This record gives sequence, structure tokens and C-alpha cells, in this order.
Amino acid sequence: MPELPDIAAYISALEARILDRPLRQVRLASAFLLRTVEPAPSDIAGHKVCEIQRLGKRIAIGTDNDLWLVLHLMIAGRLHWRPPQAKLAGRQSLAAFDFPDGSLVLTEAGTKRRASMHIVRGREGLDSLDQGGLDVFSSDLDSFRARLAEENRTLKRALTDPRVLSGIGNAYSDEILHAAQLSPIALTRKLQPEEWERLFTATRRTLEIWVERLGDEARAAFPEKVTAFRKGMAVHGRYGEPCPRCGDKVLRIRYADNETNYCARCQTAGKVLADRGLSRLLGADWPRTLEELEALKRR
Repeated sequence: MPELPDIAAYISALEARILDRPLRQVRLASAFLLRTVEPAPSDIAGHKVCEIQRLGKRIAIGTDNDLWLVLHLMIAGRLHWRPPQAKLAGRQSLAAFDFPDGSLVLTEAGTKRRASMHIVRGREGLDSLDQGGLDVFSSDLDSFRARLAEENRTLKRALTDPRVLSGIGNAYSDEILHAAQLSPIALTRKLQPEEWERLFTATRRTLEIWVERLGDEARAAFPEKVTAFRKGMAVHGRYGEPCPRCGDKVLRIRYADNETNYCARCQTAGKVLADRGLSRLLGADWPRTLEELEALKRR
């Protein structure tokens, strides 16, 4: 799922292409995409784009008649910049937004249709879609700590909850926790003051680095290959590869369709965290340390 740095990159690319330009037409190839009834797509057509902003993991496009077109790409949705009046070909093409210089096309891979589009009126309508997550760039350490510690949850869950923090998901939470040298299963109410400082600094710094990096790429060309697995990431998507800090192999916890990547040496004092599937299979034989894990692999 595109997260804060990816959404920021999309917005940077869109501002150069559609800001102060009229949205001539909205074409829908899939009726399920539109989740609101009123205002209608025809109400926003013909009006000039006057603002583009991020709303959590959503992209909000505001027009001069006080309407907002809000896109949530979910896991497999992506945006593409195509020539004017681009055809909506194939099952993956869901919608096109036509501008004088090109068409913004929304696609979604796979068969599960999760991406969504809302059209709302005014700031009040836009605020109704806000899940309330704290913007880490406009917060300080105290507000950051207070928000994450409202409930006693694991750091991984707290960081990725859109009601707690805005725009962070599976990929960048892995990178943040590695940078902070904290376990993904550490509980928020058990953190020490110096750990809170490390987490806050790592959160802001990690997002700043990737916003800048992806923003530079977006200014050069429209971001067509948005992915959760980026070259240069420390642990996310790098299971079995060496940790860039200590050299030990990156480990993972798998659950449902997701996995958490971490370095045991850097983040969990060498303890191997239980993987739900494998720990059930191995039972009492589940390795508790890196040394036990390596010994198990050699059997």
C-alpha cells in the first residue's frame, strides 16, 4: 500500500501536471470505485484544480467549486500519467481523469477491488474522511508519545494504525523500528524515555529521507513503479539478507498477507521472535536465539 513518502511523491508529480488546470472529465470503468452518490462526478468536471493534499494515505484533489476528489489506492491501486483521452483498456483500468495535457489513470492489480474514490463538498466533507492520525511532522515528542501510549499496544501496531499516526504502513514501520533499534513487539507503555526519543527521531528522519528521495524521482518523471520494496531499505522486504548495521540476516514474522521484517541483533537483543505458522509447527523446538536458529538450519 502506498504510504506517506509514496503519496507525497504522487502529489509532487501531480502538482506539476494538474494544478491550476481544468479537470475536463471523469471517466469511470468500474462503478464500484465511486463510494459517494452526491456530489456526482459531473459536478466536478470542468472545474480547475486549486489544491492537492495528502489525507493519511489518501490523495485529495480540490477544485475551484469547493469540491474534493479523494482517492485511496489501498494495496494494489496505482496512478499513471497518460496522453490525453487515454483509453481505459483491460480489467485493471478503473478510472481516468482528463486534463488538457494528459489523463490521470487509476489502475488496480489483482481481482480484489479495494481502491476507492469519494467526492465530497467543502472542508467539512474532507474532514469526514480523516481517520485522525497524528502528523508526525507537525508534532513534538510529547504529543507523539501521548498518542502512541493511549493504548498499550505493540510498536508495530501503533505505528501502522491510521487512527494513531498518519500515513505509516507496513513498509516504513519496519524501517522506522530498525532505525530506532526497537523490537516490533515492544509495548508502548513499557518504553523508557530514551527509547521514546529514539523512536520519535527515527520516525521523522526515516520519513524525511524517503520523502526527499522519492520526491526527487517524481520531479524527474511520474512515479509509475510505486512499490513497498525499495532499493536502499534496511530491512523491509530483505528477509535473509544481511542487516546493513550488523551484518546478521534479516528475520521476519509472517501473519495473514503481511510480514514484519527485523534484525534480531539490532532490535531484539538477539531473540528470535515467534512466527505464528512456524512456531505452531515447531512447538517447543522453536529457536529462541540467533544461535539456536542457525543450529536448527544446519540439521
